[in-house]
Amino acid sequence: MPNYHAVTKHITLPDGRQISLETGKLAKFADGAVVVRLGDAMLLATVVSQPSSRGEVDFLPLSVDYQEKFGGAGNIPGSFQRREGRLSDQEILVCRIVDRILRPMFPKDYHYEVQVMITLISADRTVQPDALAALAASAALSISDIPFSGPISEVRVARIDGKLQINPLTADIARADIDLIVGATADSVAMVEGEMDEVSEEEMVEAIAYAHEAIKLQVKAQLELAAEVEKSKVKRDYPKYVENDELKQQINDAVYQGAYDVAKSGNTSKAGRKEAFGAIKKPLLAKLLEENPELDQKMFGRYYASAEKKGIRDMMIKERTRLDGRKLTEIRPIWSEINYLPGAHGSALFTRGETQSLTTVALGTKLDEQIVDTAMTSGYSKFMLHYNFPAFSTGEVKPNRGPGRREIGHGNLALRSLKKVMPSDDENPYTVRIVSDILESNGSSSMATVCAGSMALMDAGIPVRAAVSGIAMGLVQDKETGEYAVLSDILGDEDHLGDMDFKVTGTEKGIVACQMDIKIQGLSAEIMTAALHQAREGRLHILGEMAKTISAPAAELKPHTPRSHKMLIDKEYIGAVIGPGGKVIQQIQKDTNATVIIEEKDEKGHVSIYASNQEDMQAAIDRINAIAATPEVGETYKGKVRSIQPYGAFVEIMPGKDGLLHISEVSHERLASLEGVLEVGQEIDVKLLDIDKKTGKYRLSRKVLMAKPERTADSNGAA
Repeated sequence: MPNYHAVTKHITLPDGRQISLETGKLAKFADGAVVVRLGDAMLLATVVSQPSSRGEVDFLPLSVDYQEKFGGAGNIPGSFQRREGRLSDQEILVCRIVDRILRPMFPKDYHYEVQVMITLISADRTVQPDALAALAASAALSISDIPFSGPISEVRVARIDGKLQINPLTADIARADIDLIVGATADSVAMVEGEMDEVSEEEMVEAIAYAHEAIKLQVKAQLELAAEVEKSKVKRDYPKYVENDELKQQINDAVYQGAYDVAKSGNTSKAGRKEAFGAIKKPLLAKLLEENPELDQKMFGRYYASAEKKGIRDMMIKERTRLDGRKLTEIRPIWSEINYLPGAHGSALFTRGETQSLTTVALGTKLDEQIVDTAMTSGYSKFMLHYNFPAFSTGEVKPNRGPGRREIGHGNLALRSLKKVMPSDDENPYTVRIVSDILESNGSSSMATVCAGSMALMDAGIPVRAAVSGIAMGLVQDKETGEYAVLSDILGDEDHLGDMDFKVTGTEKGIVACQMDIKIQGLSAEIMTAALHQAREGRLHILGEMAKTISAPAAELKPHTPRSHKMLIDKEYIGAVIGPGGKVIQQIQKDTNATVIIEEKDEKGHVSIYASNQEDMQAAIDRINAIAATPEVGETYKGKVRSIQPYGAFVEIMPGKDGLLHISEVSHERLASLEGVLEVGQEIDVKLLDIDKKTGKYRLSRKVLMAKPERTADSNGAA
């Protein structure tokens, strides 16, 4: 008899497929463990929480890890050790979309370490597992005794052929003009991320609302599952905040109005605002410590932050103005420059307020494509975007340990935005790498990356379909009155103090990508639509500012950009161009300084040639044409005598193509032999007379290119 008791619940998707939630069978030492299954895709989510190993902390030490097991997909990793290693960028992106919706769902005073691990243990090529990861994690938390304000869930909503679908098949997603991951509780949407094909604000809100209805069913199933698990019925006890209402009121009375006034003063300097707020906090703390040396400074910090936050938020709602003096819809001053880095193939410097991105574009060959090797997919990517956020951009000192999860997430949002306007492979033969280095940051650095990236692509001469701009929107809402203020182009402080961070990118025609995190319950569709329309106004303003610097792709590539050329050759000549062991193609590259790449597609040889100048390019083209061109009857060729036989000579008219020049076709005169007439290695002009239909052999003539000697009277008499 098995030593487990499994509990299973099912969720039916609109297309009839079923998702199952099962607990009690696997990973029973974890505080919560659930297996989610759709088709053959299976995800195991486990959660464990315990007192922090770092000692006393005043934050939630939450870690979310998602990993795809190669074995579950029937694959062996391509790494040297042939085992799973550090998380891939794609896995990190899934970690982020789960983390962002789970983190606000824990009590503010719960500071025990929480580790959520989601593992794809079985893969199904028709199912995208990222849309199931949050469901699995939330279900594992819901059946545990860990304090959790869920359940939540996430789904993929895509519009395919005009119809909205939930968690569509992988093959169908490629046809979608809306592709979103939406996360929510039963009551309200909390997270949105995805890409679109220049859609309207109303179309996006419609898709989000459709996704929320599907999420409600998944939340219901989790509640039903938890109801049958005894452990989940009583949540564990933990040290909660000790409250001091008298101290809280004292600090609020001392801080609120001062914070309101500082916020209202409209100081445009981040450092200046920090100093002004510090002038309120430091004297108050000193005064309270003098009155009570045993003051709990962590409690003071919480109460001060709460009072300061309320003062700033109330000012924004009542005065309809911002921390830096801007109106709610006002965009910070923008200036930009292109071709700032002469050594790059394209570059742009974009500055908005106190946020600055220096972005470069490098154009490479097919050999520079990024290798993609995951449990679900393998192949190559010819478009990359890397986002770097050094510590000096915020005036801090931190060790440089490479890109973290935040950098990978921000870079992905910018990449999804710009790839929507990239030309087809036929129009753009290059591998493109964009790098955004953030030099100053005070909010919206990922959106600065989108703007700078769009301009750098144009500067590089890439024929993008349209310019793309991005803007980060914020929200401040009074819970009691329902009054709210939507903020355009938010500062870092406004992001921290606000109820929403909504990043939207798009062209003049519509939205191409978005990322939204909502920190409050019950955000209405009305507010979301208002935020999107306000974002559109801001986007168009930013596009106008960008157009003052560059409004269309450069007509010419930079002089030092590698030139490219594509040509087709018959499939039968691929081997001849490559040569034994690559000998021929390597020699061509050595002689011409060009890079030559050959692929077989659609029964043809697709040749891509890259060279630093037109002369080298033409030399490589000529060499390949000489090998792969098909001789034509009636054409004249400069050939080289390869061998001489009693009956004629074999002449090479193209590399690897010899024809017979019969002794009777060498000259108008009758020749007994070719001795003294032709020599091996001699170059002569010959005409192709015929190609034998059965054997494919070439019949050549030299005499037809020579003037026929005139017959004299003596020769006539002799005749």
